[in-house]
Amino acid sequence: MDWIEAAKQIFKLAKPKHFTNYNHCEECAEHDQTLIQADVDTISLEELGNPGWDPICFCHDQGKKYYMPALIRLSLETVHHEGYFEQFLFHLESNGEQNSLYRSCSAAQRRFIAAFVEHMIEHYPHEIEL
Repeated sequence: MDWIEAAKQIFKLAKPKHFTNYNHCEECAEHDQTLIQADVDTISLEELGNPGWDPICFCHDQGKKYYMPALIRLSLETVHHEGYFEQFLFHLESNGEQNSLYRSCSAAQRRFIAAFVEHMIEHYPHEIEL
């Protein structure tokens, strides 16, 4: 399966005007600008690769879904070196059954994410740390 193209189809969303609560503070405004200036095809580890300064942590659910194809791409592209997949998993976990990202996804989107995580675990067990 071409996971990146499949993600682009299932998460085919218009780019949000804003991604964060940009009026909250300077950090939120900076992260918002980072996400506004890139798109699904151009965002890279340069913007998202630092777990301590990751704009996706501040991103609302619609923005996370918009960038989901990029998160899938980065997980695949870095599986043998930088290992973005662990950061991807961090973005998926939150508040158990009240997880707002999970609740905002369609059933098809949820199945896709679950299948992708399963794919990564099955095909890259030695490359990823769980």
